[in-house]
Amino acid sequence: MPKLSKNPDLATLQEYVAALEEERGFTNNTVPQLCLLLGEEVGELFKAIRKQQKMKVDSKSTVGNVDEELADILIYLCSIANRLNIDLERAFRNKEELNHQREWKSPR
Repeated sequence: MPKLSKNPDLATLQEYVAALEEERGFTNNTVPQLCLLLGEEVGELFKAIRKQQKMKVDSKSTVGNVDEELADILIYLCSIANRLNIDLERAFRNKEELNHQREWKSPR
């Protein structure tokens, strides 16, 4: 089983996810399949938020914790980025450079 360092950067997380996929036999998942799985995880996050906020949820439904669902989402984001050869840290930094140039207004 791959080991994850104590304070990994995004590149290390992406490498770790790639190793996990190899070990668990998930390397054949396509980008569209991964996007659908990511969407399911986002839905599970919403359900976990509902549970956390004490909103009604189906009693027969399995509801995870917010932290677990966020971790699952991060795993799928890394997996999709890996398939598309995207360095998430660089993409994040580039996007933030664009965001810093925007003017953010509050609604009236």
